[in-house]
Amino acid sequence: MLVPLLLLGTLLQGVGAQNETEPIVLEGKCLVVCDSTPASEPSGNPLGMSVRSGTGRVAFSAIRNTNHEPSEMSNRTMTIYFDQVLVNVGAHFDPARSIFLAPRKGVYSFSFHVVKVYNRQTIQVSLVLNGWPVISAFAGDQDVTREAATNAGLVTMERGDKAYLKLERGNLMGGWKYSTFSGFLVFPL
Repeated sequence: MLVPLLLLGTLLQGVGAQNETEPIVLEGKCLVVCDSTPASEPSGNPLGMSVRSGTGRVAFSAIRNTNHEPSEMSNRTMTIYFDQVLVNVGAHFDPARSIFLAPRKGVYSFSFHVVKVYNRQTIQVSLVLNGWPVISAFAGDQDVTREAATNAGLVTMERGDKAYLKLERGNLMGGWKYSTFSGFLVFPL
């Protein structure tokens, strides 16, 4: 799809890029973002304008809706699996493996709430980024049957980075009903 931007051509006339008779033609979907108060003047761009993909929406939210005992694989990897996806904008959360795959470099926000089901145990849950725990939470009250390890934070991810939840301490018995895992792209870098 060809989209002529005559207004953009007119705006750029004074900076030597185009004149009124030469429209700028962009192919595909485009989103033009103008910053009226830039922190610094962008190099080579006197209008403070950037062009980026308009399909940058990324968000997911998954829950554990059942009390089924964990699979043999989750007991081996200690990955916490979610059986219902509420939102998966961009389809970057893999529900079969409960792993989020970053589609682009950017700052991402993650939150989790993992319910422990049995008293007399302590659990530690970590948000794992490319195999390394980056954010952790604990639930360890010995007299409470249901308690949650909850945390949230921002992380910088590169395209192709993987994020998931892992049980670092405790056990996966009981199913983790009502647990949640959510994330979204705050802004691209």
